[in-house]
Amino acid sequence: MKNIVLAAGYATRMYPLTENFPKPLLPISSSTILDKMLEDVDALEEIDEHIIVTNHRFIGIFEEWSKEASGRYAKPIRLLDDGSTSNDNRIGAVGDLIAAIKQFDIKDDILVAAADNLLDFSLASLVAFFKEKGTAVIFYYDEMDEVRLHRCGVICMDEAGRVTDMEEKPAEPKSHHVTPPFYIYGSKDIPLILDAIANGCQWDAPGNLAGYISHVSELHAMKMPGQRLDIGSLEGYRAISGQN
Repeated sequence: MKNIVLAAGYATRMYPLTENFPKPLLPISSSTILDKMLEDVDALEEIDEHIIVTNHRFIGIFEEWSKEASGRYAKPIRLLDDGSTSNDNRIGAVGDLIAAIKQFDIKDDILVAAADNLLDFSLASLVAFFKEKGTAVIFYYDEMDEVRLHRCGVICMDEAGRVTDMEEKPAEPKSHHVTPPFYIYGSKDIPLILDAIANGCQWDAPGNLAGYISHVSELHAMKMPGQRLDIGSLEGYRAISGQN
């Protein structure tokens, strides 16, 4: 299974820290946001490689990071420059994933994660759920704050946990079940992913692809067994990291 980490975004809500530096490499204690994730994922026996997709502006910074990081992780790290230099010419999270699949000729199962997120539990739980269901899988948790609910990917499920509907940042949410940006897609989903944008999937947020897959294939959701730490803003990052 390939671990594909989407790190190409431009975190304008985190300026000035991220104006000239990638958000995933901001420090957390003695580590970084990205390293916190990789420390967990690298220990999973199912993972055989880490692929980090970044933008052209920050590729040099990630190259310097990878020189040191490669010695700390058991699984190899490969970087992909998606060519974007600003929000105006970015190809979006779905475009980044498709670019990685094409560049590295991936036909394996894939764990896909947004690089700027932290969990207080292991992604091993999602891998186990993927093995159990044999379909694409995601986490969900219940968001009762109405303001935050409108900023999330909201899903609906049947009694078996199969996702029947998913919408990013809905004007009128159909449930309180929201999903963080962690996904596992099976090898059988790869051809569907490659054709997703051409068939109408919105290219910007990674949740759009999960919603698309829920309609053209199968997607199951499991209750998140812990907490996702909010680092979507400068204030949130400072509260978690202790940085000023």
